[in-house]
Amino acid sequence: MSEAEEFLKVARAARDAATLLAPMPRAPKDAALRAVADALEAATEEIVAANAVDVDRARESGTSEAMIDRLRLDAGRIAKIAEAVRQVADLPDPVGEVVRGSTLPNGLELRQVRVPLGVIGIIYEGRPNVTVDAAALCLKSGNGVLLRGSSSAYSSNTALVRVMQEALAATEVPADAVQLVPGQTRESVKHLMRARGLVDVLIPRGGASLINSVVEESTVPVIETGVGNCHVYVDADADIDTALKILVNAKAQRPSVCNAAETVLVHAAIADAFVPRALTALKDAGVTVHGDERVRAYGADVVAATEEDFTTEYLSLDIAAAVVDSLDDAVAHIRRYGSAHTDAIVTRSQQAARRFVATVDSAAVAVNASTRFTDGGEFGFGAEIGISTQKLHARGPMGLPELTSTKWIYTGEGHVRG
Repeated sequence: MSEAEEFLKVARAARDAATLLAPMPRAPKDAALRAVADALEAATEEIVAANAVDVDRARESGTSEAMIDRLRLDAGRIAKIAEAVRQVADLPDPVGEVVRGSTLPNGLELRQVRVPLGVIGIIYEGRPNVTVDAAALCLKSGNGVLLRGSSSAYSSNTALVRVMQEALAATEVPADAVQLVPGQTRESVKHLMRARGLVDVLIPRGGASLINSVVEESTVPVIETGVGNCHVYVDADADIDTALKILVNAKAQRPSVCNAAETVLVHAAIADAFVPRALTALKDAGVTVHGDERVRAYGADVVAATEEDFTTEYLSLDIAAAVVDSLDDAVAHIRRYGSAHTDAIVTRSQQAARRFVATVDSAAVAVNASTRFTDGGEFGFGAEIGISTQKLHARGPMGLPELTSTKWIYTGEGHVRG
């Protein structure tokens, strides 16, 4: 059987399973998720052995230790993955929720209710925990899922999906609802991206190159997630101590995630007071500053920023920096270079805050708070599939409700239209 035929087989199986899963009430889905969590813990030794194959292959190919750490699974990490599945089981089920409804003047009862999207394809890089997280969220929201992780984690992902399918086989949820896309070649990704009619939506999780490739090449509708060129703007009316605390947290608390700050913009009126202290604080946190000419005037350690620096999602202890002459200039900079993920203002001026919020066109805008809070868990939504930076269907952290669509139901008593 060819790779294309193998893909069609699993895609059709996921489609059939999604049809069975969609009308299921909450109880059997929650029971299935808890069975998956138990099975993952019981299969820890098997999963760790499969993961060791991926880790050894990565090390032999010269992969950095930082990336190997993202790939590695051990008993502790598997226990956390299982616990995350149990947390998804505890979340409210969005399917069947009435979004709005009314009785029309002619007596028709009208309701808009949440329904599953159908079959969701997930294309992702690196960490094998995404395999389980994505499957759990899709199952809870009544969707089938086709998982295409990176080839570097293929052995791990194969073991994880096998364990989940075996666990589901003993429950009311069809095991075929969770599928691993067969193959490790570029062509296997293309099969998924072109499966319009079998796959309802694709969600890419990874770097800009992956997301751009999926958006440009896919015939299946795509929800863009993840790329975060996030900004912190320090306004003329900012409290300097507050601004320093927010900036260091936004950049250095966890630099490898999409909601970490990648650029700091400083109003010229506060630059003399703020920039020297900011350079010291960032240096103490191990951050390299890539600054424009005005920022470089404040410190010999500042690296000259290029145009590319202001467009870069570093995901490291690096940050671009510039001095701007006004709030409007800061907004213009964000609109030009940003990724519409999360942008923050630090200010004591309500007028400045209101203007920034009104004019910055991003999925999340923070006022006197770190960009690091843009997260489903931090927002109180529970687990998330990713953070959408687009405007259609979903924007911002995508939890369970964002993995649903809606249908309109109207009920009459023999109503006909005149």
